[in-house]
Amino acid sequence: MSFDFQSMRSRPRRNRQSAALRAMVEETSLSVADFIFPIFVIEGTNKKEPIASMPNIFRYSLDTLLEEIEECYNLGIRAFAPFPSLTDEHKDSLATSSHNPENIYLKTITAIKEKFPDVFVMTDVAMDPYSSDGHDGVYKDGKIINDETLEILGKMAVAQARAGADYVAPSDMMDGRVGYLRHALDKEGFQDVGIIAYTAKYASAFYGPFRDALDSAPRFGDKKTYQMNPANIREALLEAKLDIEEGADMIMVKPALSYLDVISRVNQNSHVPIVAYNVSGEYAMIKAGAEKGWIDGEKVMLEVLLSIKRAGAKVILSYFAKEVAQILSKK
Repeated sequence: MSFDFQSMRSRPRRNRQSAALRAMVEETSLSVADFIFPIFVIEGTNKKEPIASMPNIFRYSLDTLLEEIEECYNLGIRAFAPFPSLTDEHKDSLATSSHNPENIYLKTITAIKEKFPDVFVMTDVAMDPYSSDGHDGVYKDGKIINDETLEILGKMAVAQARAGADYVAPSDMMDGRVGYLRHALDKEGFQDVGIIAYTAKYASAFYGPFRDALDSAPRFGDKKTYQMNPANIREALLEAKLDIEEGADMIMVKPALSYLDVISRVNQNSHVPIVAYNVSGEYAMIKAGAEKGWIDGEKVMLEVLLSIKRAGAKVILSYFAKEVAQILSKK
């Protein structure tokens, strides 16, 4: 079969001929500024506890946490999302310790902002770390009660803002939570404290290692009456519309890797920054594969994170943030 090769005027491979040329036409790139680093805090001093299902991730007491943040700060990381890992004595059915000024989480927020005033601190507004039921809402008569939960979340958000939070992030998927928190924050004079809404938080099997880290798994049942069905995408667009109308400054899709289509669709239909949470199970899979020698962990990590950004995420929460910063600092 004859073919007129002279007729091939368009040859996309021309733009791939060298590393310099590929870099010039690169459409998406990763920067340390893209990341928020999730970190875990526990009570006590001089503690750094490994999390078995999340290699290289630890639970820190406040003193060692500040040391870790300083190390990350020197690598260029400027955004952190602390989460509390609490013992049962600090848990009850109404999560009352969540807005107690003496709790370790609120002290941590204040300590971070005092030592690193220019870092961005995103805080978690949810009942489950403080709940004896392990759920994100008030449990009554076999149901998670939406509106009564909002009152607790409001108290929690205000307490976090008072402690120094830059943005609060309701991760519970209760209806109306963004509007309720915006009103509660504004009423207390915290108009400048923003809200990152966990807009499309799916009832995913990828959260297991995180729940190990916090010991926050539900004591019974599941979270399917408030977290989203993984089969749905139009519902995510509805949630995004409602959260933006209620005052969300950024909206999140969680998990990220199995929901790239959701990130893309939400990004196309929204005009606020999209945050994606590269969750613990996604992190653990790559680490496990790398430890087995089945994949090149570093290359797969970077490819996954690039795909999340390419899909439309402006900001990525990821346990890989420190590793990425270390790699980028060498370039």
